[in-house]
Amino acid sequence: MTELARLKFYATQPHPCSYLPGEQATTLFLDPSQPMDAHMYAELSEMGFRRSGDHLYRPHCQHCNACIPARIPVTRFHPNRQQRRILKRNADLQVTSRPPHFSEELYALYARYIEQRHADGDMYPPSREQFQTFLVRNLAFARFFEFRKDGYLLAVAVTDVLPNGLSAVYTFYAPEEEHRSLGRYAILWQINEAARLELSDVYLGYWIKNCRKMNYKTEYRPIELLVNQRWVSLT
Repeated sequence: MTELARLKFYATQPHPCSYLPGEQATTLFLDPSQPMDAHMYAELSEMGFRRSGDHLYRPHCQHCNACIPARIPVTRFHPNRQQRRILKRNADLQVTSRPPHFSEELYALYARYIEQRHADGDMYPPSREQFQTFLVRNLAFARFFEFRKDGYLLAVAVTDVLPNGLSAVYTFYAPEEEHRSLGRYAILWQINEAARLELSDVYLGYWIKNCRKMNYKTEYRPIELLVNQRWVSLT
C-alpha cells in the first residue's frame, strides 16, 4: 500500500459555490491531523489538490466538474509580447524571499487589495485574523516573495516551494499600481524562479471556463489542465 493510499479524506456538506452563482459545492479535505509533508503535498498537487491555510483540499462536487486544476510547464513556456512588456515594466522591482509572517505593512497591503479588488467576494471584509489563518502558517515550504520598489512594498506572492514545482497560493498587491499588472507579473516571476530552481511546473490552482476572474490563467501558454486524471496541454 502506498503512502497516499493510507491517507484519510473528509468531504464537506454542500455549500454555495464561491465562483458560480446558484451552484452548490462540496470540498474534499485531507485529514487535518495528518502532518503536511512537502513530498506528500507534491504528490497530491499532481492530483489537483491545493493548500489553504493548514488544509489541503480539492473540489469534490457531485454534479459539476467546472473547477479544473491548471499548471504551467516551465521549460516549455515562452512569454508573449504583452508578457515581455510586463516583465520589462517591472524590472525595477526587488524581490525578497521570507518565511510567512505578520506585519502591519503586509496586512495594510492585503486589506487594501481585498477592499478595492474583491469587495464582492467571500474574503470581504478583511481582518487580521483572516490574514493570519489564511496566509501566515508555520510551514517549511511556504514563502512570502515580497516585491518592492525602493523599499516600498508593492506585492506579495504567497508561494509553496515543492519538489515538483512552485504552487502559487495567493497574490495580493497595490491596486493603485494598475499600470504594472502586478498580478500577472507575479506569475511570470514565479515561472522564472521555478526555472532557476530547476522545478518543472508552476501550479495556478483552478481554472473555471465560465468564471471571468479565472480568464487570466489561460494567458500563459502552453498551460496544462487536469482532465479525467490526466494533465492535458493547451498550446
